[in-house]
Amino acid sequence: MSSENGAPRADGGGGAEGAPPEQLALIRESVRQAKAPRAKPRTWRGAALAKELPVARVLVDKGVLHLDRYFDYAVPEEMDAQAQPGVRVRVRFGAGRHRVREGRREGGGLIDGFLVERRAESDYSGPLAALAQVVSPERVLSEELLGLARAVADRYAGSLADVLQLAVPPRNARAEQRPSPAPLPPPKAPDTGSWARYEHGPAFLDALASGGAPRAVWHTLPGPQWSEELARAVAATLASGRGALVVVPDGRAAARVDAALTALLGTGRHALLTADAGPEKRYAQWLAVRRGSVRAVVGTRAAMFAPVRDLGLVAIWDDGDDSHSEQHAPQPHARDVLLLRAALDKCAFLLGSWSCTVEAAQLVESGWARPLVAGREQVRRSAPLVRTVGDDDLARDEAARAARLPTLAWQAAREGLRHGPVLVQVPRRGYAPRMACAQCRAPARCRHCSGPLQGQDAGVLRCGWCGRDEGGAWHCQECGGFRLRAQIVGARRTAEELGRAFPAVPVRTSGREHVLDTVPDTPALVVSTPGAEPVAEGGYAAALLLDGWAMLGRPDLRAGEDALRRWIAAGALVRPQSEGGTVVVVAEPTLRPVQALVRWDPVGHTVRELAERAELGFPPVSRMAAVSGPPAAVAEFLAAVRLPPDAEVLGPVPLPPPPPGRPRRPGAPPPGEHWERALVRVPPGSGAALATALKTAQAARMARGGAEAVRIRIDPPDIG
Repeated sequence: MSSENGAPRADGGGGAEGAPPEQLALIRESVRQAKAPRAKPRTWRGAALAKELPVARVLVDKGVLHLDRYFDYAVPEEMDAQAQPGVRVRVRFGAGRHRVREGRREGGGLIDGFLVERRAESDYSGPLAALAQVVSPERVLSEELLGLARAVADRYAGSLADVLQLAVPPRNARAEQRPSPAPLPPPKAPDTGSWARYEHGPAFLDALASGGAPRAVWHTLPGPQWSEELARAVAATLASGRGALVVVPDGRAAARVDAALTALLGTGRHALLTADAGPEKRYAQWLAVRRGSVRAVVGTRAAMFAPVRDLGLVAIWDDGDDSHSEQHAPQPHARDVLLLRAALDKCAFLLGSWSCTVEAAQLVESGWARPLVAGREQVRRSAPLVRTVGDDDLARDEAARAARLPTLAWQAAREGLRHGPVLVQVPRRGYAPRMACAQCRAPARCRHCSGPLQGQDAGVLRCGWCGRDEGGAWHCQECGGFRLRAQIVGARRTAEELGRAFPAVPVRTSGREHVLDTVPDTPALVVSTPGAEPVAEGGYAAALLLDGWAMLGRPDLRAGEDALRRWIAAGALVRPQSEGGTVVVVAEPTLRPVQALVRWDPVGHTVRELAERAELGFPPVSRMAAVSGPPAAVAEFLAAVRLPPDAEVLGPVPLPPPPPGRPRRPGAPPPGEHWERALVRVPPGSGAALATALKTAQAARMARGGAEAVRIRIDPPDIG
């Protein structure tokens, strides 16, 4: 057979007749090198090597995709004892124009890394650079943590180094020198306590205490008992001789679970991992977990990677909270990381919340987890009375037109203040408008991809996903209406207005600038933004949920789900109806989220929401990725990526600039730059292929030295 240039091709045996002498020489040399035994690793400085396993496989701390692999280095004899898998090392790393040859001498400076493996020989036959330094003999990277980090990186199309930056805290020398306490023996299994309120609650605790691995979605009853119930689940797991991990959205929730665990088990059995602890104390706690001195962890988002020994339970509280979504690359969600841990470690899984996300409903719908709920009679005894104020009520209400507070809300507040504090929840300012049917308030959806419609100049409607104009006369799929309305509402100085309406009552505020943890059981108006509601001793006498349309009208696929979650979180702090607890929500009573609040049935609302998303191909039934950046860069990337055959590209569409005074969100354009975003959607089963394709294309682009940034986010939580 001839080659393309007419010269005969060489076979594998050692040459071809008619080939030029130079070509024959090269072929013979290649064959000789292939048959020659692989040389032992040598260093360019000629240092003596470790006698056994002289090659160190190192993951360098370079969070770029085209360098997302291991590099081989030689282990000098003097570092043999300390250079063990899992330790931090420093190596000389050179990457002239992104060309890297293992650890060869090509310039470059020292860089941090993790020693992953010791080997007898290297796949690279040339001389290897030696490890420059073993930073610490502490083996901080276990095989289990490395496997979890790799699984997270693959799922989110990110680099392993970026995930390990989230998983392993920065080193603190003083914390490493401090000895960890001796591990305590397993405690006795706790009694069921308030878990008896749930139909299968005692059975769930028994399964944990006996070493089982039950998986449950826990729909928690209103009230403050959730932290004590979580503590009992952790104690039952510890009684079986295994470890437990609980991830909560913020430091206030972590403090409540910490206090509940201390009251139930005493000190020394669990670690609290939050940013408030400071770097030294936090690293010391993390090391105690890594060394096996402590078998239980409670913490915020970063604790999802905590290296708990013999993991028996992973639990997450309020998975719909935005704080569970990591803002640093590759931006994993704590719920998904814990799901991966449950699968890899074959341990129990518990997802608890007063409300219910569509992801939680999908876990139950697929049969992967079982529901853990209370009977309807128990729910009615625990929940407050919920009353609504709709548009018709506001139109007939003279007080509502003259002031912020409708008459029904004012009466509920006045009555509640006779018996205790009253909570007033107001949405944050600055929510963007969204188009909805003026008659039934159903969101306006695109006929092509079911994305949200947005109003443009000259009355044009355009899809926020695929960018197509909605030609012709739009009509509502729910009621057949033809009129649209935009919702733009804000806080409107609520605290000042309430102070004028109730001049003799103290008004407290809780929000971004100052978040209250608790308030006393005395008459007061507590004005709070969603998520910042303080706990009242003995519960609130009443709660007013104002400006419901400000949350329902957000340009977000989760607007209804999130509004219901925030309302129920506020209502759960109110006393039961039998004790006079009342909640007034200012929103149209015919809407599904409002009806679910009135019935206190978040599960029913979410199950229907999940069915509609399955019909329309929305997440979480489908997998979706957002590709954002300058228009030319996004177009170039989409042209180069080899997507799965069943992938659907929506857009790109222009991205609005971030609102003034708000922090820039992941994927948002920098100030003064014009960016676009495209959404890539795939059906179930193709999510891994989508992540691989995007990661491969991004790595190739970075290796070529792409000048303009392209941001990729898998399963973005804020799809508009």
